[in-house]
Amino acid sequence: MGRLESQVAIVTGAGTGIGRAAAKMLAAEGARVVLVGRRQEPLDAVVGEITGSGGEAVAYSCDLMQGELVAGVRDFAMETFGRIDVLVNNAGFSSKVRSVKYVQPDEWEAVFRINIEAVYRLTQACLPHMLERGSGTVIVTSSMSALKPGVLGGSPYSAAKAASQNFAHGLNSELRAEGIRATAIIPAEVDTPILNGRPAPPDNEARRTMMQPEDVAACILVAATMPHRTVVEEIVVAPTFPRDMSAEMEVAKNTRA
Repeated sequence: MGRLESQVAIVTGAGTGIGRAAAKMLAAEGARVVLVGRRQEPLDAVVGEITGSGGEAVAYSCDLMQGELVAGVRDFAMETFGRIDVLVNNAGFSSKVRSVKYVQPDEWEAVFRINIEAVYRLTQACLPHMLERGSGTVIVTSSMSALKPGVLGGSPYSAAKAASQNFAHGLNSELRAEGIRATAIIPAEVDTPILNGRPAPPDNEARRTMMQPEDVAACILVAATMPHRTVVEEIVVAPTFPRDMSAEMEVAKNTRA
């Protein structure tokens, strides 16, 4: 029997990267998984991988940037499986323009809508059910940019990810006595599709030095499978080998809208 047998997990940003890897790992431990993302096709592909391996998963397409739609994720999970045990707020988005000198309000707001507003809205939507049962695990994929902000991650992304880290810690401060535990996962560079949106995307050689999605997903699994008497408040992970980012940073400093 898997460590998450009979539990239900929601994973946002589940069509690719860290979310895809996390959904597969949670399912392998027995969780029934609700995969959430904007595009239906990659979600369906991951559902196929999970069910093909004997797991249980369903897909729900939702544009998390549209805040009024987020509660529909909770409703779908409850109608489909009748409970929510683990919420993985993993979906992320960064602006093309990274410098605070040039980033425009529309990009700034879009980054905050995905990286913190959607996190708050979906968590708040799931909390009544979790509180009624006296048990729930909320996991937030933040970023090393929250701890070490800079132009490579971008001014809006760094600020939004710091907010998501703070949000996770705030959940513990307010609700851990009521059975709600929260974990902030803080990874440095990971070879995921979000890197393609950088002003100067890293090349294949650079990506080979980075962590892989499975590495961060393993951290999510640790937080989700820890006995409920224990909360993992924060996990910080980074590539073992450093790399020279100076050329990429120079491009990011000078990229305008």
